Amino acid sequence: MVKLFFIMYPKLPILIVAFALTACAQTSMKTPPAKDALDCKPGEVSACGLPSNVVIDLSKTKVKRTDAEWRALLTPMQFRVARQQGTEPPFQNEYFDHHADGVYFSVCSDTPLFDSRDKFESGTGWPSFTKPIEKAFVGETVDTSHGMRRVEVHVTVDGAHLGHVFEDGPRAKGGLRYCINSASLRFVPRKEYDAWVAKNMPAGSGK
Repeated sequence: MVKLFFIMYPKLPILIVAFALTACAQTSMKTPPAKDALDCKPGEVSACGLPSNVVIDLSKTKVKRTDAEWRALLTPMQFRVARQQGTEPPFQNEYFDHHADGVYFSVCSDTPLFDSRDKFESGTGWPSFTKPIEKAFVGETVDTSHGMRRVEVHVTVDGAHLGHVFEDGPRAKGGLRYCINSASLRFVPRKEYDAWVAKNMPAGSGK
């Protein structure tokens, strides 16, 4: 029966082999996911697009200002949230329903924090992400305020309060949910972000 089938369709085995080879080639050509700078070799390009050593150096830069200076630079809501560990109202903030392609920076410095590709709809009313663009830029502190034990997240460069991280995110993407205040963020469209990466690339890197 099988022999008769192939006699009737002599080109079928060739097509099957060709399909299998094409599938294997496409699998081997898939680009592996970019690694966090802390997991990269020195000089290896990390998730944010910069060499890992540049990311580490940027994370060690500290931006410090007085409260008066911060008040002059930020809106009242931004100051209350980012500098005084406040929380903005859910569903009444700039980015909870924002879907443009790009990267979210700190409102207090030129530090990239979250990629829109890692943003998801959590139903909480605040922007939610599965991970930061670089772990070196986002620090964690145990927060026991309001009778709860939570993990607070902040910008390592400028100290701005971002929100909290919870273990109820999408399991397929690590299981974390970074619940972030819009007031602590500044959105940069993808094209402008690419220009930012090029500007911060070391001379002679060929990028």
